[in-house]
Amino acid sequence: MKRPAVGTIDRPLTHDPKKQAPMNPSVTERPAPPSDAPTERQNRNLEMQLMPEALARAHMQERLYEAEHERMALRVLNARRLQRRAERASLRARRALAMAVMQ
Repeated sequence: MKRPAVGTIDRPLTHDPKKQAPMNPSVTERPAPPSDAPTERQNRNLEMQLMPEALARAHMQERLYEAEHERMALRVLNARRLQRRAERASLRARRALAMAVMQ
């Protein structure tokens, strides 16, 4: 009887890459090999099958990291723009007050 792989792209065990199953399963997690197939070949096949999923996870993590940094950069730009606008409004208010006091 074949055991399902630990986590797939569609149904990951967890979305946190640090908590995901390692690429090389431990001896206790490995399924029993059929009598005609060597153990190393079967482990290699499982590892080869899981490689695209691990690559896709790494790719998605990189994209999420880039998106988060882009959002942070946009927030900083927006904050600077608002700060400049507030400074200009403050200067206008000070000038108006000075003009009112002078008259």
